[in-house]
Amino acid sequence: MNEENKRTIMIADDERHTRDALERFFRKKYQVTLAEDGERAVNLLQRNNYDLVLTDLNMPGASGMEVIDAALKKSPPPICIVFTAYGSIENAIAAIKRGATDFVTKPGNLEQLNHVIGKALETRGLKTENQRLKKRLSSDFELENIVAKSPQMREIMNMVSQIAKTRSTIMISGESGTGKEVIARAIHKLSERSGAFVPVNCAALPATLLESELFGHEKGSFTGAIDQKKGRFELADGGTLFLDEIGEVDQMVQVKLLRVLETRTFERVGGEEPIFTDTRLISATNRDLRQLVDEGKFREDLFYRLDVISIVMPPLRDRVEDIPILVKRFMDEFAEFNEKPVEAISDDALAALCSYSWPGNIRELRNCVEQMVVLSRGTVLELENVPRNIRHQQEVLARAATPELLDLIPSFSAA
Repeated sequence: MNEENKRTIMIADDERHTRDALERFFRKKYQVTLAEDGERAVNLLQRNNYDLVLTDLNMPGASGMEVIDAALKKSPPPICIVFTAYGSIENAIAAIKRGATDFVTKPGNLEQLNHVIGKALETRGLKTENQRLKKRLSSDFELENIVAKSPQMREIMNMVSQIAKTRSTIMISGESGTGKEVIARAIHKLSERSGAFVPVNCAALPATLLESELFGHEKGSFTGAIDQKKGRFELADGGTLFLDEIGEVDQMVQVKLLRVLETRTFERVGGEEPIFTDTRLISATNRDLRQLVDEGKFREDLFYRLDVISIVMPPLRDRVEDIPILVKRFMDEFAEFNEKPVEAISDDALAALCSYSWPGNIRELRNCVEQMVVLSRGTVLELENVPRNIRHQQEVLARAATPELLDLIPSFSAA
């Protein structure tokens, strides 16, 4: 791992042999800074940012509690873990109340300490990602910013506004790339649920791993389960769980999903204690679930539990009116991201895009516009910037000249 990609940790301890031992153990994995007492640790925190602070409690100059206070004044604050020989319930409670994430007593097992630090940093990463997603939701995925002009999408947007604050399960179907997850995120945003939006691609995991991913597992429940793990249902508690490609879930996991929907409880893999979950479930599929039910590949009772409210996303070829608006959105996004001076698109180029069938739907259009912006040499996207597989089709270009298509071209294109 490159030095610049390593997480940064500060170790504050007045015992030299402890500092040196910890530094030797962690330096291969993290960028380590040492502080020989509390005062030095506070000074370092005032000048530098760290991902994690590992601090003793009793030190000269400033106590570990003061180090925690200094760390929590940072924005964003680092994770604080207390590592001390003065291990007591009272000290543990005081440190946690002060803002520490965890408390480990000396003499500690370095592998155990490594595990605690690793889990804390992993949790921090998840929280950072959730904050990033919430920030993205507040801009890109607010309902009024789901750009659309077509009657089909306007109807879907009205439905989203109506159902967002309900607790009902929702099934979003449609071809790949039509924006099913965008709609799911908009529903979560408008629901004002306090928990996170947690997506799961059911097609990306085999059945055994998917079960553990959704419901979590207990330590020792199977080979490799070295610790207890929370599943996505627990992580989405109070929020929304989005199950993409739900048609790929096997029968065993289907049974457990049905039980969660019926009882709002589940058990971790290898566990016996029921866990309650207040999770709003949204699923999505590009397959015909009714046909899978008829073929005996998908449980009928689960299908009706998931399909309480149905949203069908139209393919992009059936809502050509939305293409110019999406092109404008993506063009501005990639021009800013790549620091390109692109400001407009020519009529010929836009008409060619409007004539294409877009088998990959919005995802394909977005990639196409990104390519056009990156390879452009001026302020206007021209027909020559359109990918060859689209531009080469003479019959497509012929249709591009029809008045109906030209009427779709808005004022942001170049004359």
